[in-house]
Amino acid sequence: MGMWVGKGRKARRCYGFDEIALVPGRVTVNPNDVEVNWKLRDMEFEIPILAAAMDGVVNGKFAIEMGKLGGVAVLNLEGIQTRYRDPQEAIARIINAEMKDSTCIIQEVYSKPVQEELIFERIREIKSAGVRAAVSSIPLKAERFGQIAQEAGADIFVVQSTVTTVKHYSTEYEMVDFCKLRKQIKLPLIIGNCVTYETTLELMETGADALLIGVGPGSACTTRGVLGIGVPQVTATADSAAARDFYYKQSGRYVPVITDGGMSVGGDICKAFASGADAVMVGAAFTRSTEAPGKGFHWGMAMPHAALPRGTKVQTRLAGSLRQILYGPAELDDGSQNLVGALKTSMGNCGARNIQEMQLTELIIAPAIKTEGKVLQQVQRVGMGK
Repeated sequence: MGMWVGKGRKARRCYGFDEIALVPGRVTVNPNDVEVNWKLRDMEFEIPILAAAMDGVVNGKFAIEMGKLGGVAVLNLEGIQTRYRDPQEAIARIINAEMKDSTCIIQEVYSKPVQEELIFERIREIKSAGVRAAVSSIPLKAERFGQIAQEAGADIFVVQSTVTTVKHYSTEYEMVDFCKLRKQIKLPLIIGNCVTYETTLELMETGADALLIGVGPGSACTTRGVLGIGVPQVTATADSAAARDFYYKQSGRYVPVITDGGMSVGGDICKAFASGADAVMVGAAFTRSTEAPGKGFHWGMAMPHAALPRGTKVQTRLAGSLRQILYGPAELDDGSQNLVGALKTSMGNCGARNIQEMQLTELIIAPAIKTEGKVLQQVQRVGMGK
């Protein structure tokens, strides 16, 4: 499989959201009769959408509102919220920095060490509102922060890095043993990020409860430009879903795959589910909510890296409340509001009554899907022409 790119070298053709379309079903369903709930171990959520563990997206206030609206937001345990008692002051420095100075400012802001007592405080703030608390850490800190998160009463622990594998070699530090971590942490464990069939399968075998799928698709991420790595999200999701289904047949244990990044509008989210996702993780779309700490600004998680930043600061602009972005009513014509309504309507048109049926939707390669008949929108820079 693949095409020749040079003598003795083949490359596989992969696809992103802009290159495919969903085929309507033979039977259609009233969107009000569609179920979009999903499960993580013994937890059930009303909507299959997670808010990304990014400092421009999630703080305690946002996580509480997201939980009340039926989803879950992931708090970054190595971000600004756990480095500063007054995180908004640090965020203001980033927001107000000139674009040319943003990287240096962000590196400086993130140089302050994490305060473990703040981890307890942030988790308890979220839990005090009666919603589930999800938190994340990089693999190197996973054992320590996982223990703290568990003691503080967190409900979900996420281990996340640019690329996560079971086998990692280093002469400088000891890598986390995911099988050992699974035994130590009783919380539902989400691990990411990965994009291939083989790695997905290996991570599932460690006992992970769900996996994050995606390398470099985020709107503020520059990993694909800096490192040249990544797999377009449709192919990455489909490959990972195939690994999930194989693992389920072999073990009888179903491990959800969560497409992470690259989705800015409702149509992208719908395509992620049709590609095989059980849930999606969204970042930039939520920075447009009035509850987001970034106030319409967003920056990559790897941007603070001292030696090789892999992110940039982008402006998304405020558009409405989190409720409006999730449930509408939409006042904009670009698909960035009423994401849940878009998903239910798309599922209804595809004849899917639940997420599992949506995963069976017919996909077609359609490079003209965003341009066919849209000349006026493109010229006037409205709707799909923005």
